[in-house]
Amino acid sequence: MHYIKVTLGVLLGVTVFLFLDYALPSKNTVRITNTYNRLTDVGANAIFYASADTGTVENAAGQRDIRFIETVRPNGKVFVYRNEDTGWIWPPYFKYDSSNLHAEATNFRSDSANPQWVSVTAYGWRIPFFSVYPNAISIKQVAGPNESPLNWPAMLILVVLGAFLALIWRMWNQFRERTIDPAAKRVGAAVDNVDARADAAMDRVSTEFNEAREGFTGWLDTWKGKPRDPK
Repeated sequence: MHYIKVTLGVLLGVTVFLFLDYALPSKNTVRITNTYNRLTDVGANAIFYASADTGTVENAAGQRDIRFIETVRPNGKVFVYRNEDTGWIWPPYFKYDSSNLHAEATNFRSDSANPQWVSVTAYGWRIPFFSVYPNAISIKQVAGPNESPLNWPAMLILVVLGAFLALIWRMWNQFRERTIDPAAKRVGAAVDNVDARADAAMDRVSTEFNEAREGFTGWLDTWKGKPRDPK
């Protein structure tokens, strides 16, 4: 049972970490090199894209006309974002300005000779094998490649979640101390009482059985001509 609890705890912790890592916003300083639209096949990886009712055009073949933003990081590695509305469902970014964001990204395009650096706020993962892209939420110009704006939205969300979990943990401890622990003690006392009564009953049965056996043995001895035990 101990190993089962440990395994379940580890799985829960990994699940929560992956969920937060995907859903929380991240900030990256990049240089935008290109913006474009592309018909994209959305199939088994649909969980990583916006829902179909957020205004994204999708044809009968299951292809969506999705906006993309190509960037280069300060270390020279390329990184690609998608630019989709999130709607009012999940995740709760309430983004409906993908057209405006696309125009902003296009305006910030630059080359290596005359770079223009921006900080892109996004959520999600980049998984090339599954054609998964993080969704850009906002773009803000920064002074240079070494500037990294503080990711205060993610910090604020983590603080609120931590306070909420601490409140839930305190409420659970109070509920356990006031309700579960006393009930468990009552049940334990009742079980002990039942065990004690069962032991006493077994002792009485054993005593009565021994007395009956001795009486029957004495009665048999009278048939054999032996005097009965005066006991």
